[in-house]
Amino acid sequence: MTRTAPVLLPLVLAASLGLLVSGCTSGDPGTTTSASAPAAPASPSPTASATAGATSPSAPAEPSATPGPDGASGGGGDLGDGATGDASARCTVDELSAEIADGGGGAAGSYGIAFIFANTGDRTCTLQGWPGVSFVGGGDGTQIGASAALDRGTPHETQSVAPGGEVQALVRIVQTGGYDAATCRPTATDGFRVYPPGSVRSIFVAASGASFEACANTDLQQLTTSAIEAF
Repeated sequence: MTRTAPVLLPLVLAASLGLLVSGCTSGDPGTTTSASAPAAPASPSPTASATAGATSPSAPAEPSATPGPDGASGGGGDLGDGATGDASARCTVDELSAEIADGGGGAAGSYGIAFIFANTGDRTCTLQGWPGVSFVGGGDGTQIGASAALDRGTPHETQSVAPGGEVQALVRIVQTGGYDAATCRPTATDGFRVYPPGSVRSIFVAASGASFEACANTDLQQLTTSAIEAF
């Protein structure tokens, strides 16, 4: 898809690149966010930097989506179809930077962002499958809410990324105002923890602004991610 003038800010390494398999909930710094209204979703105005149950009837998870890796139990995204891929060719966290861009429109009460992954290394490497994505906060990388569901309806071919090249994953975010507040438990976040597919290390992407409030209730599926794709 065509990227619309992404709002890109400097990339900053997380306090600890060596995050544990998504059971780890520490080490990601960030900034805080505030609440947002769902009725007529505005395009998010993110401030971003990066390093290495029962849903509301008005905002269900997409039918083709399946639960993503939970930060408390498993992690690293999904290569799809039981694939393991060629680990030696896979882009590592040390070879990647990530930033937020506009991901296009969403349904009522939701909007889209794109995580842009750039190859900062000196070799061509590959990315394939769905990233693990979750909100984090508390100033210490604690996961807030459920990890992103994986939109299985999106293609997941292996993408070769040359040095300086970029690929993206599109993420749909249901705004907290689309849920009953008592059920959602709106919570300010510091940004996102993103696991490149197949990685046991994550990238922290800081985000601030009204659009990045999370539902603390893990039974609500607020995030849905596509597979890695070219643009």
